[in-house]
Amino acid sequence: MIELNRMEVLGALAEPSRLAIVDALALDDLSPKELSARTGQQPSLLAHHLAWLEKAEVVRRRRSDGDARRSYFTLAWDNPIVAATAAQTLAPEGARVVFVCSANSARSQFAASLFARRTSLPVASAGTVPAARVHPLATAALASEGLAPLTSRPQPASEVLRDGDVVIAVCDQAFEEMGRDVIDLHWSIPDPAPGGPAEFTKALNTINPRVARLADALTIG
Repeated sequence: MIELNRMEVLGALAEPSRLAIVDALALDDLSPKELSARTGQQPSLLAHHLAWLEKAEVVRRRRSDGDARRSYFTLAWDNPIVAATAAQTLAPEGARVVFVCSANSARSQFAASLFARRTSLPVASAGTVPAARVHPLATAALASEGLAPLTSRPQPASEVLRDGDVVIAVCDQAFEEMGRDVIDLHWSIPDPAPGGPAEFTKALNTINPRVARLADALTIG
């Protein structure tokens, strides 16, 4: 079964238009419209190639947690073949990296702490509607990795963001509220808050390889 999946993945990647889709998603989760603009592929052809990539589990489609009429495509970062295939893309330039989610109680805290462990570049996190505290299960998930939140309390994006920041939305609500005029990169990460410890661990593990790629891209830049 593993060998069959590998052959499916390699077969799906062995086509220039599909490889262009993978490269477009290397740092940024994108809607079909955004993917069409980034790759220059017409919507009908793009849909054909995305069907191939979804079947091979190279990309995944997520319905937005904010506006359910929207959907976003993300790479299957847990597949090492996919992670190794995506081209190393230059990241947006800025003086500081800021991770934003709605509550700043879990996902953006995860991303900021993981990023700080990998690089000395300035980093912060914020929320569009910050919670009263960092979620205890988020703190526990970070502690299991030998990490801790960089701030003791969630911070409002309106006070944290400043000119020159590279802003990464790690949730759909924040991305859709703030828009591409403010957000440089979007990662469609499900909110772990409705679940238990396993969901927080899953969110942390999902964010980790994406932070690693971003840190590498910024270093190259």
